[in-house]
Amino acid sequence: MNKPKIAIVGAGKVGSALALLLSRKGYPVAGVASRSISSARRVAVELSVPATDQPEEVTAGADVVFITTPDREIARVAGQINDRGGFRHGQVVFHTSGAHPADEVGAARLSGALAASLHPLQSFADVKMTMENLPGSYFALEGDEGTLALAEQIVLDLDGRSFSIAAVDKPLYHAAACIASNYLVSLMHFATGLYSRFGLSREEAFEALYPLVQGTIKNIRQVGPAAALTGPVARGDGTTLEGHLEVFKEVGPQEMELYCKLGLYTVRVALEKGSIDAAQGEKLTGIFKEISKEEK
Repeated sequence: MNKPKIAIVGAGKVGSALALLLSRKGYPVAGVASRSISSARRVAVELSVPATDQPEEVTAGADVVFITTPDREIARVAGQINDRGGFRHGQVVFHTSGAHPADEVGAARLSGALAASLHPLQSFADVKMTMENLPGSYFALEGDEGTLALAEQIVLDLDGRSFSIAAVDKPLYHAAACIASNYLVSLMHFATGLYSRFGLSREEAFEALYPLVQGTIKNIRQVGPAAALTGPVARGDGTTLEGHLEVFKEVGPQEMELYCKLGLYTVRVALEKGSIDAAQGEKLTGIFKEISKEEK
């Protein structure tokens, strides 16, 4: 079965990886466009396709257009391409933002194209890592009727999995992804910084904590988040928590507040797990709230 011809607008990590991976899966590439012509050329040379800083030059000849620019640029770029005759009837125009609905590329509809979003639920450090991480990832799909079957096939060809989402749910969906990925980075920065207070470098602290993190992720995958909870909150061990909070007085008010906020949420998880009862939960909540009041 012939694959649709694709064009990439935005030669960053995601756009470059999509071009390279889909080309390997038999998708012809009409060309690669980027605000930086050198970025477009890096990918285009590898694929032996045109590179340009004028997107309409490559989008007009494609069946599927991926706009993989930064989120703030998607609507502007889509509007510019449409104004310059770069979209046509029957095309499908995707963006890859997790936070925004398909309407961000809604300008394409003015030329008879269909609009959709295809967001990889994954974290990307560079093009190589993106290509390694995309297979096996989940993708959130949303858009005009008639686009989802194509989106699902593209995801399958990327060796991924997909689910559909309503446009109104995109912000909450993206917030959850930020918590699972971006805030995990912040938590590791928080934890490794604490270890530096007794002499370990961040690198040494990360190496020490990494097996613990791996074990925790493994437990969560096997039994689920609530059942995987261990530690002093899960045990109802207020004495240990009071010891933690005492030393946090020397660390700083922001760190203390963050620890208490996380602790209060973790009490809810422990109650859901059933490892503490309501009375224990109330006691632990009181410990975290009392310290928070003292710090203010």
